[in-house]
Amino acid sequence: MSNVIGTYRDRVQAEKALDELKKSGLNDREVSLVAKENNAEGEDGENAGESSMGMSTGVVTGGAIGGVAGLLAGAGLLAIPGIGPLVALGPLAATLGGAATGGVAGGLVDMGIPEDRGQYYESEVRSGRFLVMVQTDGDRVEQAAETMRRTGAKDVEVH
Repeated sequence: MSNVIGTYRDRVQAEKALDELKKSGLNDREVSLVAKENNAEGEDGENAGESSMGMSTGVVTGGAIGGVAGLLAGAGLLAIPGIGPLVALGPLAATLGGAATGGVAGGLVDMGIPEDRGQYYESEVRSGRFLVMVQTDGDRVEQAAETMRRTGAKDVEVH
């Protein structure tokens, strides 16, 4: 199994990525998302507005894009010390729920991401970005990475 990981600047991009990943044949046991709940400030300190707020509202209602409803249905809220409330879904959500004291970085390490990269991705989530991770194998690894890049992911990596 390989992990494909990347971040998105806002909810719209992340939802589009989830929709495209699902259309490519991936399922909710392979795709994870982690986002800071109700993050009203963008990285540059400006109001990020609707694009990054209310992720749990979208999760509860099944999201704005029909194809992500199945993925988003399994999402939940977690409280991570030092970060605050997070919306999480997929395998990473289960890992974070069991290792809340290790934060996002600890959960990523548990899933095979190197510690320094886990800390980097945790800082991205802390700053308001949306983390998407796909756990898959074979040809689907490169397909997932390409889909993430095409939908606007930053720092796409395969581990």
